[in-house]
Amino acid sequence: MKVNKALTIAGSDSGGGAGIQADLKTFQELGVFGMSALTAVTAQNTKGVQGVYPMTAEAVSAQIQSIGEDLRPDAVKTGMLFSAVIIESVSNEIVRYGWKNVVIDPVMIAKGGASLLQNEAILAMKKHLIPLSLVITPNIPEAEVLTDIRIRSLEDKREAAKKLHHLGAKNVIIKGGHDEAKDIAADLLFDGERFSEFKSSRIQTANTHGTGCTYSAAITAGLADGLTVPEAVDRAKKFIQAAIENDLGIGSGHGPTNHWAFNKRKKEAEGYGC
Repeated sequence: MKVNKALTIAGSDSGGGAGIQADLKTFQELGVFGMSALTAVTAQNTKGVQGVYPMTAEAVSAQIQSIGEDLRPDAVKTGMLFSAVIIESVSNEIVRYGWKNVVIDPVMIAKGGASLLQNEAILAMKKHLIPLSLVITPNIPEAEVLTDIRIRSLEDKREAAKKLHHLGAKNVIIKGGHDEAKDIAADLLFDGERFSEFKSSRIQTANTHGTGCTYSAAITAGLADGLTVPEAVDRAKKFIQAAIENDLGIGSGHGPTNHWAFNKRKKEAEGYGC
């Protein structure tokens, strides 16, 4: 039996709702063996980020090399990379091993407003990492930073997606969580030729910590399983929708989503109990 494997290169969230913790939970729920390379440790909970403690670039590279020499991943995602030197190191390792199913979640700002990506790292991401990506998954504020386009309409989203594609991303997903629409959250996918939208009902809740990490991890798991990009996005959209709709109600701030909700729904629909 072939075991599909996915690697997350990201920061640790001590609160467990985002970062590598969210990624590994998502991989597990979707039947993919998860591996990790840690870029930073954060002191973090639902109320915000209390501290960020980065790894050295050498430590990040060493972790990736350990995976590359023994446990070749079927897909790779990056999350919080913190600095330009780490971004360059990660990019070099991706090139070294020839990994193609690369998903970039350009994590920049935590839910509580703390910056998780240094300013000079944005240029490094554009130059070194984005050209290696099969998929990039910015939310609207992240897409605005990466493209210098103010996004207020669907046409703005399309222009930003085109610009990110021009930077080298083969597929661009601009997430709709920050849209002004009250009832629908629509994610826009651009593959260089056509646009597709993936829509879901907007849920009014403060418990959305880790949604971006979880969504991109679900896409990564789909690619590791051999799904096409649209298929992976479609399943990931259903996964994150279930996770938001069935939040756990823990913490006193922006609480985490429910990573087991998707599979629980499937089991209930198949008559395996409540």
